[in-house]
Amino acid sequence: MRKAAWILALALLAGATGTANAQSAAGSAATVGGNSTSTAPSRLDEILARGTLRACTTGDYRPYSFYKGDGQFEGIDIDMTESLAKSLGVKAEYIKTSWSNLMNDFVAKCDIAVGGVSPSLERQKRAFFTRPYMVDGKTPIVRCDDVNKYQTVAEIDQPTTRVIVNPGGTNERFARQFFPHANLTVYPDNVTIFKQILAGKADVMVTDASETLLQQKLNPGLCSVHPDKPFQYGEKAWLLPRGDVVFQQYVDQWLHLAQASGEYQAISDKWLK
Repeated sequence: MRKAAWILALALLAGATGTANAQSAAGSAATVGGNSTSTAPSRLDEILARGTLRACTTGDYRPYSFYKGDGQFEGIDIDMTESLAKSLGVKAEYIKTSWSNLMNDFVAKCDIAVGGVSPSLERQKRAFFTRPYMVDGKTPIVRCDDVNKYQTVAEIDQPTTRVIVNPGGTNERFARQFFPHANLTVYPDNVTIFKQILAGKADVMVTDASETLLQQKLNPGLCSVHPDKPFQYGEKAWLLPRGDVVFQQYVDQWLHLAQASGEYQAISDKWLK
C-alpha cells in the first residue's frame, strides 16, 4: 500500500508541475501575442518620427558623391539616398565628412553613410553594411602614355614610381600594403588629385575601377589600366547602425526593389554613361 501511495503521489506531483509549466508557457505566448509584446527600438522608427534621413558622405568621390560647393551633393549614391528617403516619407539631410573621419562621424551623427563606401572587416566592427549594390576593385589610373608601364603591382612597387593617394580610406590602405617600395604621396584633396598625375607630379593612383573609368572621361590624357581585371575584388555598399536588423532589413528590401525595377540601373547609367 505504501508503495502504491508513493507512486500515486509522484504522479500527482508530476502532473501538477506539467500543468504549471503549460500555464506559464501559455501566459508567455499570450504576452507575445498581445499588447504587452516589447520590441527593441530601431533607427527606422526614429527616422520616421524625426522626419529626416541623415546621410554622412565625403562629397569627393565621383560618380558616387560630389559636393558642388553650394551646399548640394550629387551622384549615384545621392540620387539613391533621395529615393530611400522618399520611400520613408522623409527628407534627406547630408552631413559632410572625410574618409579619415567617416566611421566616427557615422556613429555619432548619421543614420546611413553613402558615397562609394567599400565594405571592410575593420568597418564591419563598428557598423552593419547593406547588401552590395556594385562589384568593383582597385586598378591603376595613369597618363595614357604610361599604360603599358604600370600593368602589375610589381611594376608599380618601385622606388622610382610616384604613387599618389587620398588619405584615410581603402585606397591608402591598399597602397601602403602593396607598394611599400614606391614613392608614396598622401594628397589631401580627392577631387584635384588626378590633376597631379596629368601635371607630371605623380605617376599612378590606384583606386576603384568605376572611379578610374569616370576620371579618364573627365581628364583627357589619363587612362584606366585594365579596369575589367582589377588587382583586388571589391564591393560598394552603405553603412548602417550596428545591431539594427530592423532598419537593415528595410534598406536591403528597398535596395532589392530598386535594382529589380531598374531604378538603380537608370541612376547608375545617368552618371556612368
